Amino acid sequence: MTQILNFGSLNLDHVYTMPTIVRPGQTLPSTRYEIFAGGKGANQSVALARAGARVRHAGRVGEDGRQMVDALSQMGVDTRWIVVDSDLPTGHAIIQVEETGGENAILLFPGANHAIDDEQISTTLREAEQGTILLLQNEISRRISLLSEAKDRGLFVVFNPAPFTPDIAATDLECVDLLIVNETEAASICGASAKLDRHQANAHNHAETDPEGVPEKTLARLKEHVPQQTQRLLTLGAKGAIFEAPGQPSIRIPAEDAGEVVDTTAAGDTFVGFYLAEVARSGITHSGIRRSETDEQALRMASAAAALCVTIVGAQHSIPTRPRVEEFMATRDA
Repeated sequence: MTQILNFGSLNLDHVYTMPTIVRPGQTLPSTRYEIFAGGKGANQSVALARAGARVRHAGRVGEDGRQMVDALSQMGVDTRWIVVDSDLPTGHAIIQVEETGGENAILLFPGANHAIDDEQISTTLREAEQGTILLLQNEISRRISLLSEAKDRGLFVVFNPAPFTPDIAATDLECVDLLIVNETEAASICGASAKLDRHQANAHNHAETDPEGVPEKTLARLKEHVPQQTQRLLTLGAKGAIFEAPGQPSIRIPAEDAGEVVDTTAAGDTFVGFYLAEVARSGITHSGIRRSETDEQALRMASAAAALCVTIVGAQHSIPTRPRVEEFMATRDA
């Protein structure tokens, strides 16, 4: 199995369960308050580990993050490349989760995540073997340096630019082997509005049966804005996902349904982790040969894991194990 190095964020998540997400100028009481370990980077490492991948996590926390690092290690993540910064606090998030439907709103404070420097990057990447999969999100500093040096060292670079910031649209993605984005992120990269007009919304509702639906058009536009050799994975939430590799037909899978949606916080991170774990298991990043059945299986596994994730409150706590996902998939295939 290919090694995965996740150079990503580590946050403490302060989660408030709300009757509805607070609007500007509004004050509402929370019905529940909890603290969880989080950060898109850490969440994806947990998902990778629970999916059975060999994953190393590199990042930065404050002294208040030591317990979180220990917890990651206990979950099977190699944490030797996480630096403890005595001068900065660990990054944290304020998360509102609606009681009904599980929709969320998140405020981020980067903390030590934005203290990652070129020295830490070079020290970490020197330890990575050629062909290692590097996973990178958009919650840490020095992302451009990371992308460039990783490619120079022969790593397979996976970029999930979430949460999206305006500078990403101007970022040279030449170093990226696989780009993973949702519809809003894809539209932003293309310089288009993420909001659909009425005509597009009608097409969007029929996208499952219409091969020329909005998601396919979004993917086609994205193809024009990224390097030709870059693989593209467009996640569609409740509508599934589409994967496209150069010279290969696109693959679309529907979303799985595992029950009532109560919290979508870690759904995307779970999808990314389980998908990459299957990619690492297959070894297709080394050979460069795409096999449609392998890609489709990876997408189906990721979709099933995300479906289970949203039925439980919390971020890392909600991410299922591989045996649980396989059990769920077996019942769906029966």
